[in-house]
Amino acid sequence: MIVVSELTVRYGTAVALNRVSASFTERTVTALIGHNGSGKSTLLHALAGILRPTSGSIDGLRGRRVAYVPQRTAVGDNLPLTVRELVGMGAWQRRGLFRRLTPDDRQAVEVALTRLDITDIAARQVGTLSGGQRQRALLAQALVQRGDLLLLDEPTTGLDAQARAVINDVIDEEAARGAIVVVATHELLDAERAGCTLTLTAGSLQGPTDATVSGKFSVSA
Repeated sequence: MIVVSELTVRYGTAVALNRVSASFTERTVTALIGHNGSGKSTLLHALAGILRPTSGSIDGLRGRRVAYVPQRTAVGDNLPLTVRELVGMGAWQRRGLFRRLTPDDRQAVEVALTRLDITDIAARQVGTLSGGQRQRALLAQALVQRGDLLLLDEPTTGLDAQARAVINDVIDEEAARGAIVVVATHELLDAERAGCTLTLTAGSLQGPTDATVSGKFSVSA
């Protein structure tokens, strides 16, 4: 279990998260829902270790491999990488930046490409991809990381039905293998698929704050 206690994040005088408390368990998909600026991405960044909270704590991260999937717009069109190379970067966490991929790493890349149905575009430059293809490539990179905690920021927003279905199936599979999965989303259909939902409004949680509750629940903003 990962436990977030009284987590506060401030950017200057602006409060991005205000005393947020929640818990996340293995084999569970938790959806973070809320409008832009509600604090969803900030909570993901705190869980990923990308930013340091102003106060509060996150317990249960020690020893866990964390895989973070940003919004596809975080990857620039001029990135000089093929899809296969981008996916292979998922092994850097284990191997380091300048070490060659092992046969096991290369096999993991091919498996991830297959699971996201992007093997046929593996040789293409990332900048030539559609939004759905780019998002699937980023998720494939996360699969190569083999994270115990999988964090996804708006993974299906604006995508067509086929891309959404592929991504959602993989998310469910990762939870089934034992990962803790946390998904920030605007999409109510995706939130309804999750085992639990947490609603953020202006940096504060609304309603129940324990994401370990069994079954599905929805909290209005």
